[in-house]
Amino acid sequence: MTKKLYISTYGCQMNVYDSARMADILSPLGYSLTQEPANADMAILNTCHIREKASEKTFSELGRLRNLRKAKEEKGKGDMLIAVAGCVAQAEGDEIMKRAPYVNMVFGPQSYHKLPEMLAEATRGAGQVLDTDFPVEPKFDHLPDEAIDTNLSAFLTVQEGCDKFCAFCVVPYTRGAEFSRTTADIISEAKRMIDGGTREITLLGQNVNAYHGLKDDGKSASLAELIYMLSELDGLQRLRYTTSHPLEMTEELCQAHRDVDILMPYLHLPVQAGSDKILEAMNRRHTGDEYRRIIEKLRKYRPDLALSGDFIVGFPGETDADFEDTLQLVRDVKYAQAYSFKYSPRPGTPAAGLADQMIPEEVKSERLARLQALLNEQQLEFNRTFEGKTIPVLLEREGKREGQLVGRSPYMQSVFVQSPAHRIGRIANIIVEEGNANSLRGRIDTGSAQDVA
Repeated sequence: MTKKLYISTYGCQMNVYDSARMADILSPLGYSLTQEPANADMAILNTCHIREKASEKTFSELGRLRNLRKAKEEKGKGDMLIAVAGCVAQAEGDEIMKRAPYVNMVFGPQSYHKLPEMLAEATRGAGQVLDTDFPVEPKFDHLPDEAIDTNLSAFLTVQEGCDKFCAFCVVPYTRGAEFSRTTADIISEAKRMIDGGTREITLLGQNVNAYHGLKDDGKSASLAELIYMLSELDGLQRLRYTTSHPLEMTEELCQAHRDVDILMPYLHLPVQAGSDKILEAMNRRHTGDEYRRIIEKLRKYRPDLALSGDFIVGFPGETDADFEDTLQLVRDVKYAQAYSFKYSPRPGTPAAGLADQMIPEEVKSERLARLQALLNEQQLEFNRTFEGKTIPVLLEREGKREGQLVGRSPYMQSVFVQSPAHRIGRIANIIVEEGNANSLRGRIDTGSAQDVA
């Protein structure tokens, strides 16, 4: 009898990948995915510890699941197993067990490959199951080969963990030290994805350009080498990678943006701040000018490269002058897209113990509003530069309007076109008619040979 599995995913693309693999692991045990938690036989919250008030949001969602479980039982529809996975589970597993004793399983991002064993223990009525260890054996060695679902655009984890220890970040404590999968393992998974219909792969890692997986000859491969290997695979039409650290942007990797046709001209390269004083306090280990020189080098090899970034405002000790340095860096680099947040301390991180924590909330909000206004202005300006141009778009799904398809440009923009659904899965040339704040609108170039391919 098929059982229903509900997974709610928060945070980064790594969690999206992990959730998909959890579904793969549980599929042989009779679980199929559902979007409705009310009738689920098992519900998993795959949590993220990066965002503000992550713990409170987790407990709020757990309360909702508890009520749904009670209603399900009262209707005579059986029990619901409740599990918490991901980085909040890793960081606060014992607290979850104490505050939410109705939770059946709590496990970190390095332990989900043991889901069948944890599930068996939980269903035997042995009490709550907690697994937040960092196992010696790589979890990837224990994941199933076959995926139950394959998308046109898919994530592929190649690296986990981080050794950088930025002062504000919990990743080294929740994901552990840097670990890279072997090139053979990655290529094998990529081939299975392509055989299942994937046309675009995004390589994932907390610090993906620190990738150093072993090759068949026992030597270590860089991310650039891995990209060159993957570019040889038949059927793979697009390749991306995220998230990167400026310290790992090697000459070889920069050159790959010039040499590998399927490597998309879009890079997410967080800088976090423009002030050297704040960058040092963050333990970023680079200056604003060093970051600028990296961008200059990348654009030398790939002039049409578009940048995305991350920014934190209101970091402890940030002055008005420090914030102005951030605004100036944004003006100098010019971003196609960016994510920006107000600083909030994460328990256990070095920044949580810094002096000058209490930058007034209204100051943080005002700075964030100014930064986002500049970033939004740049994003709209970037999108409008495509008006009248023809760009290749991977058409991925139907839109909300009748006869509408939604695709993705090489620069990660959402593109809306009117087209029959038979074009889903194709890369079609689109004539852009309008560039908006968050998307492009265009029409199919029906005279293009690529459209009828």
